[in-house]
Amino acid sequence: MRIEIINGPNLNLLGKREPGVYGSRSFDDYLTELRAAYPDVAIGYFQSNCEGALIDRIHEVGFECDGIVLNAGAYTHTSVALHDALRAVPAPAVEVHISNVHTREEFRHNSLISAACKGVICGFGLDSYRLAVEALLKEKREEEKR
Repeated sequence: MRIEIINGPNLNLLGKREPGVYGSRSFDDYLTELRAAYPDVAIGYFQSNCEGALIDRIHEVGFECDGIVLNAGAYTHTSVALHDALRAVPAPAVEVHISNVHTREEFRHNSLISAACKGVICGFGLDSYRLAVEALLKEKREEEKR
């Protein structure tokens, strides 16, 4: 099983950026822990602040991996192009957010990528990523039973 985590703009600053909203842990520290919890799953990771690079990564991995965990950051609310990239590949995607976007500014309440995703997980801090991995693993197991 191969899952790709793709993080968008400003998520390279986790642990430093608004710790009251996003926590004080870096994503690299969390990723080490996540990979250790799922030794039988190849968990890839990519982060970019550039929309085009995120689209390119979805194209690169979306035909090979078993699932994508995408935190598109602010592009969630603005990018039809990311929506289209997710629709263009067969890998199921789960949209994640560290904070509960529905308790924040109103512009964060709308996602342009949700409709292209299998599901959405938000508000559980970095644990949102683990929940997304669990959902993709369950989806794969159910698919294999059919």
